Order: sequence, then structure tokens, then C-alpha cells
Amino acid sequence: MRWLRPLAVTALCASIAACSTSPTGRSQLLLLSDDQLNQMGQQAFAEYQQNIPTAGQASHRYVQCITNAIVDVLPNEQRDLDWQIRVFESEQPNAFALPGGYMGVNTGMLDIATSQDQLASVVGHEIGHVLARHANERASTQSATSLGLSVISSTSGMQTPAGQQLMGVLGLGAEYGIALPFSRRHESEADVIGLQLMAQAGFDPRESVTLWENMQAATGGGAPPAWMSTHPSQGQRIQGLQANMEQALATYEQARNSGRTPNCPRP
Repeated sequence: MRWLRPLAVTALCASIAACSTSPTGRSQLLLLSDDQLNQMGQQAFAEYQQNIPTAGQASHRYVQCITNAIVDVLPNEQRDLDWQIRVFESEQPNAFALPGGYMGVNTGMLDIATSQDQLASVVGHEIGHVLARHANERASTQSATSLGLSVISSTSGMQTPAGQQLMGVLGLGAEYGIALPFSRRHESEADVIGLQLMAQAGFDPRESVTLWENMQAATGGGAPPAWMSTHPSQGQRIQGLQANMEQALATYEQARNSGRTPNCPRP
């Protein structure tokens, strides 16, 4: 997939007045309304749940507890999204987020994230994708290049080729065999946002590095899984997290001193 270069995005934004700014201050091209994307996210999430088995209630309670703690620190407008998270039975250590606040975590990720703090880094990362409106940006960029919004907006069934393409645009490409993962830029940005969110909620941000060390150990230090092939490498992600760790630790200490001490028992 070919992405617009920053200068091209800036020029297009200037011509159609469709620019926004991400939580990290990066310029974005956003052509779809939030309502459009949220409806797409809701539709995709409902379809996904019909096709992928979910885990037991104990796992759901554990992940929901962590999610609630992070959502609680969001500003009111963002907190009012329909935040939902489900745990899906899959050995693949993956997670996803859809516009509107719909998220999923695979049981394989629970094997890699061995503590609530490590899983909080995963959840914070996925919430970061939603807050930064990465799905909107990707769909808008594809529209500006070749995909065309009509393909997306006219989709009525997720099992059709256009519907599966929509799944990929929204962030479910790995599960549906479509090579449309978030870009390296999006992944790195979601890491930074998620690091701050987990720290604000009282989760230890240092455990985000431990999570990726676990991921490295799980892959034997070799090539990442296929679904991560276009993501930043595990080493790059660790470096990016460490570069932002000082600020995150200050936020974490402030959160703990103010009484934010989440306790989500692992099943």
C-alpha cells in the first residue's frame, strides 16, 4: 500500500481543508466523519464476534478491569465513546481497536502479557489508535490515492470482498488475511500515546518494555510474526518507549500519589 508523503498530505489538506492534528501534534488528512467511522467500527466488531470464538468470563473481567482504569483518565468527550473490549480465543498474540472504541485482545496476548501492567500497555496502545483516529487517516489516505470512499461507504456485508477490504481498513486485516496493517508511524504513535495513558491510570510504564522483551523471547529473537511484518521491529519499539519513559514515570508517580492504584486480578 502506497502512503502519501508528508508534503503531499500538507498540500492536499490546504486544498480541501480536511486536516486535523493527532494527539502528538502530527498533521493528518481526515476525510470521513467520526460518525461514519464509528458506525463502520460497530458493524465490523459485531461481524467479528460472530466469526471468532470468545474467551471465558474471567478473562473478560480481567481485561475489562484494565480497560476501565485507562478509560477513566480520558477527557469526558473521549470517555463517552462506546468503549467495549472482548477477549477472543486465538493463539496469535494480537490485539486490535476499531473506531468508536471497540477493541479485541486475543488469548495469545494474555500469554505474552504476564501482568496487569504489561496488558495495560497493550490496551493503552489500542486506545491510542482510536484517539489518534488512525483508521480515519488510513481510509482517507487510501481514498486520496486509489481506493475511493464509495467502496467503503457502500459496503453492506463483511463477507463480501469489499467488506473484507473494510475490515482491513479498520484494522482487522491480520485476521482476515488482508495486508492492510497500520503503518509504522501509526504504531509508534500509538505506543507513545498508550505509554502516557497507562501511566496516567497508575500502571507501571516500565512494564511496556518488559512486554516487548517477552515478545522477543516468544519469537526466539528472530523475525516477527507475519502480522507484524510491516510494524516497527521489537527493538525499535523498545527504543521508542524508553525514549519517552522519563515523562511517563513522572506521570506514573503523580497518578499513584493521587490514589490511582489499579488492581485487576489475573484469571
